[in-house]
Amino acid sequence: EKGYETGEHAPGLKLGGCGAYKAAHHIIKTHAKVWHSYNNTWRREQRGMVGISLTSGWGEPVDPHSQTDRDAAERYIQFHLGWFANPIYRGDYPEVMKNYVGRKSAQQGLGTSRLPTFTVQEKTYIKGTSDFLGIGHFTTRYVLQKSFPFLQVSSYHTDHDLAELVDPNWPAPGPKWLYSVPWGFRRLLNFIKTQYGNPLIYVTENGVSETVQCSQLCDEWRIQYLKGYINEILKALNDGVNVKGYTAWSLLDKFEWNKGFSERFGLYHIDFTNKNKPRYPKASVDYYKKIISANGFPNPREVMS
Repeated sequence: EKGYETGEHAPGLKLGGCGAYKAAHHIIKTHAKVWHSYNNTWRREQRGMVGISLTSGWGEPVDPHSQTDRDAAERYIQFHLGWFANPIYRGDYPEVMKNYVGRKSAQQGLGTSRLPTFTVQEKTYIKGTSDFLGIGHFTTRYVLQKSFPFLQVSSYHTDHDLAELVDPNWPAPGPKWLYSVPWGFRRLLNFIKTQYGNPLIYVTENGVSETVQCSQLCDEWRIQYLKGYINEILKALNDGVNVKGYTAWSLLDKFEWNKGFSERFGLYHIDFTNKNKPRYPKASVDYYKKIISANGFPNPREVMS
């Protein structure tokens, strides 16, 4: 969306209402071709796995008793995760995406939907092309129904017909978009289990950044974030979700899209002003080391030798 719809990220194209859908369509078909290439040529010898990594937040209905809010929250997930996962695991785009984009395209007087279609052969070719699902997850939104008039300029964002809200009590240590809402992760993982046949999952990205430099390297909020989210993964495991691995995002402060070096996700602080780029461990390093060594949360009563 940011590369082909709003132009915020490279390649900076502003193809409103169609660019993101076209780019995603090519990505999905290309992914399938790579999977088949590996499957036919190298799998027997190498016994490796090919998957796709998708990033998605969780959408929670503002009023869980309201059908329109529940439907809006479902659309939130389907327009983010389902957009790519549904073709790969179920053979086509989510029905709600096809219905909403198709209807809005017709209202604009377009002869065909702005959401491309797969041929019968492509659907068959794409379905099942993932040996595991990588999941990047950072935050959650409350979601409710919001209709956008069709006279507006079409966009991926307005096709959803929903509005996103946050709870002001949610911790927000980093950028404006990243609130710490651990319980949303368990719900997302259970959604994946139910929707896509409980696939093998690797958490490929999960973490929090700081926008202000912490001179004492005392990132207590990152420790609390990691503790909360990893604990929800443990609950999801107990729910029967097939999570195999977890990757904290990220090892080092790094170049972060159009934010450059200003947004720091790293467990290690990097001094970018020094030509040697020295690395300094933040407090979260020691905490995460303990989790790794214990393969779980450290016991507070354990005596450190």
